[in-house]
Amino acid sequence: MLVLGIDSSTQSTKALVVDADNGAVVAEAKASHPEGTEVNPAAWWEAAQSAIAEAVERAPGRIEAVSVGGQQHGMVALDSSGEPVRDALLWNDTRSAPQADELIERHGAEQLASRTGLVPVASFTITKLAWLTQNEPHNADRVEQVLLPHDWLGWQLAGRPEQAWTDHGDASGTGYYSPATGEWIPELLAEAMGGRTPKLPKLLAPNAKAAEATLPGIEGATIGAGTGDNMAAALGLGLKPGDVVVSLGTSGAVFAPAEQPSADPSGIVAGFCDATGRYLPLVCTLNAARVLSSTAQMLETDLEGLSELALAAEPGAAGLSLLPYLEGERTPNLPDATGTLTGLSGANMTPQNLARAAVEGMLCGMADAIDAIRDTGAEVRRVLLIGGAARSEAVQAIAPGLFGVDVDIPDPAEYVALGAAKQAAWAHSGSAAPPEWEVAGTRKAVGADTSHEVVRTAYTLARKQVHGI
Repeated sequence: MLVLGIDSSTQSTKALVVDADNGAVVAEAKASHPEGTEVNPAAWWEAAQSAIAEAVERAPGRIEAVSVGGQQHGMVALDSSGEPVRDALLWNDTRSAPQADELIERHGAEQLASRTGLVPVASFTITKLAWLTQNEPHNADRVEQVLLPHDWLGWQLAGRPEQAWTDHGDASGTGYYSPATGEWIPELLAEAMGGRTPKLPKLLAPNAKAAEATLPGIEGATIGAGTGDNMAAALGLGLKPGDVVVSLGTSGAVFAPAEQPSADPSGIVAGFCDATGRYLPLVCTLNAARVLSSTAQMLETDLEGLSELALAAEPGAAGLSLLPYLEGERTPNLPDATGTLTGLSGANMTPQNLARAAVEGMLCGMADAIDAIRDTGAEVRRVLLIGGAARSEAVQAIAPGLFGVDVDIPDPAEYVALGAAKQAAWAHSGSAAPPEWEVAGTRKAVGADTSHEVVRTAYTLARKQVHGI
């Protein structure tokens, strides 16, 4: 049986056709999304149709089921005819930072964490809806229902039926859902929207059959509930207790499976649900792989060249520390921050040291995130390092020392799309548990850096000096 997994990320749509018996990828395709932090959802649908058509054409048989893993938090606000009232605001749009502060001031961080598993930052959907209400009330008046990116795409695949749906994993990133009860908190949404009460999608179990596809090429295929991208990646990797994922893509994400919901009043850890009926405490940063690509561009090299430069420098970059908040930051919550290089002198101002500081700065942020996950009570036995920046030799060499645990590197794969495909197979089978697919071969990262404590101490001192936290 063949199933189709969709990853609709910030940058592109990836479509994988997978053999449901063993998880082998038999066909794939990709289509780009426009850049920016606000996007017309029609662009996602156009990319999805293109990628699906290409993947299906290459497939050796009929697609029996499909599911969508999508970028979290994006605000898709629809009018009474099902059309967006404005472009969707994405997770990395920070304009709603003042609304996040207002929500915290009104309710208190501890109460919000207890009720929703989250302390609002600009990434979360509720803050974007509050921004819409305050800044575009004419559009807020037109909002009939609110969906997330994966909800909207699944709804399109089904021919836009009367009732849209979502899953508990993606719902847990909105700010108006309770992981503890598994229910929406509509009164929080209404308050954020000035008393308006838009319709919310139906909440489905992770193995639920949501609908049947009407899109040409996959007509009649079972549509799974779908989920957020981090939840889909966790499902694709088949995480076990003690596993912690560090994902170095456009954003950085650190997450681990958990049996109990978490509620961190500091706001560092988001208490998400996963895509299996359990929980997924997660720390997210806005800056990860882009730190390396931007530094490489400045040094007039590519990522491979940056890695060579970084490995040519001594650990600690001769005293340089980079706070890599190039696009503002979500963790720590510094939406208006910029990057800062500290410790610069005439002696250490070299391309090698700057390259090293960029890698170390990015990884120090991830190491702080691992510590925060550990503080929730999660076991940290090993790190699975994934994402585009995980392919860097410098990252692989430096990470084990800074993380302080074993680091395994799975073979590069589209784990979000694989997780979506696994969910599709699960929904089609109706079984109690998802299929067990063997994860692509992993290899252990071997790091020789013994000065990791010095590096992390310098990074922490720089953060406190510049931002006071």
